[in-house]
Amino acid sequence: MINLSKRQLAIILGIGAIVIFVIGYYIYKISIPEENYEQLDIVSENDKEQNIENVENQQAEINLIIIHIAGEVKNPGIVKIKEGARIADVIEEAGGLTERANITNINLAYVIEDGQKITIPSKENIEEKESQNEYISSESVQGIIEENPKTSSKTTIVNINKASKEELQTLQGIGESTATKIIEYRKQNGEFKQTEDIKNVPGIGDSKFEAIKDNIKVE
Repeated sequence: MINLSKRQLAIILGIGAIVIFVIGYYIYKISIPEENYEQLDIVSENDKEQNIENVENQQAEINLIIIHIAGEVKNPGIVKIKEGARIADVIEEAGGLTERANITNINLAYVIEDGQKITIPSKENIEEKESQNEYISSESVQGIIEENPKTSSKTTIVNINKASKEELQTLQGIGESTATKIIEYRKQNGEFKQTEDIKNVPGIGDSKFEAIKDNIKVE
């Protein structure tokens, strides 16, 4: 019989434990089919892609505005569309025009604002308006764009250097988004020197300025 010291016995037991652990781990690993590992990798990758897609969708939602389109389009109703979109984009989002639609006097390049209502007229309505000497302006899109009923009257003269966001929204074609941009422009650049300077604000071009120039002032 071999006489072993306590130290030698402890070393042998330690080595034996390590060997048993390695053998057990090897047996456990080979008992799991390889395709299970591949499936776990696929699930993990799908989770990553889903998380990225969710973040992108949330970011896109932040930049959307809501428009009500009515009249001669195939799918009238509420449309969510990116900020800075034009009437042509809203029409496309609503499924396109019907056969009765008349867009002869509509400025399809007009930049729409959040909360506006767009009504596409029919050929019959255009004929009725013409018989009454009423026309749709292709510049301001007056008659096509319907603002909030409470702010549809544009008779008030607004001081663009002092006006609040709500007061700015009483101007023809100025929605909440553009009103906010006007206020931000004032903060960064100081007061407007003349009414024409408002065209320096993103989203206000010549056509929109023509629609509001008689209702604004600087003081």
